[in-house]
Amino acid sequence: MKNETHDITHLLVKHDIRPTKIRRAIAGLLFDGHDKHVSVDDVIDLARRQKIRTSVASVYNTLNQFASAGLLRRVTVEQGRAFFDTNLSAHHHFYFEDEERLEDIPTEDINVSGLPELPQGRTIKSVDVTIRI
Repeated sequence: MKNETHDITHLLVKHDIRPTKIRRAIAGLLFDGHDKHVSVDDVIDLARRQKIRTSVASVYNTLNQFASAGLLRRVTVEQGRAFFDTNLSAHHHFYFEDEERLEDIPTEDINVSGLPELPQGRTIKSVDVTIRI
């Protein structure tokens, strides 16, 4: 456990995030070596199950800070509904509307063509496909 705490602290510091108790706790829930897609509510539920006391605002702010630092990928599925993805590799998603969950689709399984001409001086950062089912 002590080594895991050190690894989490190092990860946060490396990304210029002050390793507060709550940030370390949330990072420990998310960065366990398994890819996951979580909402703010999912993280709150995970935290409560682990007896971690936090607020909705703290979780929301922490997840957005992790995303801004490049530790998470924010996937917006509709206005006001976003997931945070621990898998930072290029990939796409299925969104199961009835279950409110995301599932990864490998990049090589989708061929994107017919993209519009870009404004002068602009380059594509990424193309993200979410298939709603």
